[in-house]
Amino acid sequence: MAADIEAVAEQVFVALADPTRRAILAALATEGPATVTDLAARLPITRQAIAKHLALMADAGLVTPEPGERRRVRYRLQSGPVRLAQQFLAALAHSWDDRLDALQRYLDPP
Repeated sequence: MAADIEAVAEQVFVALADPTRRAILAALATEGPATVTDLAARLPITRQAIAKHLALMADAGLVTPEPGERRRVRYRLQSGPVRLAQQFLAALAHSWDDRLDALQRYLDPP
């Protein structure tokens, strides 16, 4: 299970490393589901570039394509992968907290 969480977290971190993908994610979070055309009207990049970014984000599970009217695909934000990435970071932080506490006890003995 830990390896699965780490794999999902890695995909999320790769997807969110790009500022354009973060902007797309923010647009979907604030405005709700949108088509590539909708997103291109809001962001200063082409529809083709948005489609490529959305494909990577879909592979990471961050968005889900849904069929819409007249064969237009709308993309909906998915929060599950982000929650798993948060769990991964929390576990990592907890591990570091334990190590730092041990170091502090070593450096400041009673």
